[in-house]
Amino acid sequence: MAFSITRRAFSAGVGAAAVLAGTGMSFAQQAFFRIGTGGTSGTYYPIGGLIANAISATGEAGVEGLVATAVASNGSVANISAIQSGAGEAGFTQSDVAYWAYSGTGLYEGKPKVEDLRLVATLYPETIHLVARADAGIKSVADLKGKRVSLDEPGSGTIVDARLVLAAYGLSEKDLHAEYLKPGPSGEKVQDNSLDAYFFVGGYPTGAIVELAATNNITLVPIHGPEADKLLAEQGFFQTDTVPADTYKNVGETQTISVAAQMVSSAKQPDDLIYNIVKSLYSEASQKALQAGHAKGKMITLDNAVKSAGIPFHPGAERFYKEAGVLK
Repeated sequence: MAFSITRRAFSAGVGAAAVLAGTGMSFAQQAFFRIGTGGTSGTYYPIGGLIANAISATGEAGVEGLVATAVASNGSVANISAIQSGAGEAGFTQSDVAYWAYSGTGLYEGKPKVEDLRLVATLYPETIHLVARADAGIKSVADLKGKRVSLDEPGSGTIVDARLVLAAYGLSEKDLHAEYLKPGPSGEKVQDNSLDAYFFVGGYPTGAIVELAATNNITLVPIHGPEADKLLAEQGFFQTDTVPADTYKNVGETQTISVAAQMVSSAKQPDDLIYNIVKSLYSEASQKALQAGHAKGKMITLDNAVKSAGIPFHPGAERFYKEAGVLK
């Protein structure tokens, strides 16, 4: 997977380099730390930018000599691939995808296990949104039968989660007029009435759905009840979740499920580097910046950092969490 550094990321890197140069630190002493995020319309990208700014040397509590950049990508699987290939030092992923990669199951069935994958921090819940046109007559997952539904692109974490949800309600994609589109194009097709619903996994509020709801009558389809309870029991990486009323215009409180957004890296990354990055991330200054910068930033807390750990912690992160008293 080829990664391209965004204009914002490049500017942040150049700015950090200029500041470091002004302090007399040699260029060779700098550590460049690329964080794979997601598409620019999702939640990963803005959160990645906030974290990169917080932990960079230019941040109030940043790591000396570190130039961190947020890199736009295709999401979880692409970010893990970049870490494997050395095209990125860290990345964001869904907790289920991280588990599948490490264990060689799910999306990674029949593929080599990513045994070097390590958890840096659990960030926040990623809600499974089932977005539907308000006039499509979809009140439950079971109502998707015969409807035009996008499950996201092949190879995405969302498509696997969507299939699990459908199966819990006795459906498969054969029961739908299934399409395989990214959230952006899916929203456009909902807008022009050529799609009835689509799955999206991400922290709320997500910008693309906010924009869609501002100009179109949409609803969020609940994922709850006995079917969801059975799914939660079978798949330990799912948790119950609730989207508050008016998170999206004219959309009421909706019960659903979620996975966790996680920041992962490779066991090959130096222990001291990851230790200092995590220490910087949970400093008072960084926490204030995260809380002010995005709704999901308020959930990136030290207590949440060690939850939903389906893969081993990076030793540097583990050392910090033990010192901080949140991990035994």
